[in-house]
Amino acid sequence: MNAAIDNSTLIPVVTPFFDAESNTFSYVVKDPSSAACAVIDSVLGLDYASGGISHEGADAMIKFIRDNELRIEWIIETHAHADHISAGHYIRDKIGGKLAIGEQIKTVQKVFGGIYNIDNELAHDGSQFDHLFTDGETYKIGNLEGHVMHTPGHTPACMSHLIGDALFVGDTLFMPDAGTARADFPGGDAATLYRSIHKLLQLPGETRVFMCHDYGPNDRELEYETTIAEERERNIHVNQSISEDEFVKMRTARDKTLAMPHLILPSLQVNVRAGEFPAAEDNGLVYLKVPINAFK
Repeated sequence: MNAAIDNSTLIPVVTPFFDAESNTFSYVVKDPSSAACAVIDSVLGLDYASGGISHEGADAMIKFIRDNELRIEWIIETHAHADHISAGHYIRDKIGGKLAIGEQIKTVQKVFGGIYNIDNELAHDGSQFDHLFTDGETYKIGNLEGHVMHTPGHTPACMSHLIGDALFVGDTLFMPDAGTARADFPGGDAATLYRSIHKLLQLPGETRVFMCHDYGPNDRELEYETTIAEERERNIHVNQSISEDEFVKMRTARDKTLAMPHLILPSLQVNVRAGEFPAAEDNGLVYLKVPINAFK
């Protein structure tokens, strides 16, 4: 590393990409002092009715990286998503990079390996990924330093990533007027989510916070960036005046009213495999399972 670089002052260049089907924001995060970059929470498109897979969003990210002559070092999943299929495996095959997720993916694999009855083909050790992040770990994107924070509650494997002054929270937090993620998936817990969020709220107020999802409540335009100070002051679910007991009561009641994500059934069985689809069967076709009444 260039000794003249003070990585504590580096401000990452963050470029968002949006998938309308799942309301997901993915990001290319670039080190301003080099060509190094990372991809966070990439998306493959799925037409559930036809079974058709689209690489359009992932290809747009790949084109951006190539056109700007960037060097991809990491492909990061903040957690095993239940609302879209990860493009991590696809992007790695096209342009390289280490595919990484939090180490608690092993817990998620055990749960969903059983639900989908794929234990005979799914190792529960996270070996499908190139790297498993641990709480408190640091890593580099060129001269940028990334810090990993385990923030469970939405799922056991949720990790938030502080890269320079930019925090990528996955589904843990939403924009202040949208609140927080649900906590009723297997392994989720509202009290744990509250504590995870309050760990994030201890970061400096000027820290930029990047969403994985936004749904434009009250018909406002979609947004993907806020600050820790804004979340502390204005988040409708976890601002500094709301107690843990109040949050748990609200979150538990609210989760009971929510439908399952549209793509949860196809997504999870792919995402626990690091975005790789099951092997083709003897007729040359790939199949995904629909477990009946598993999430009713």
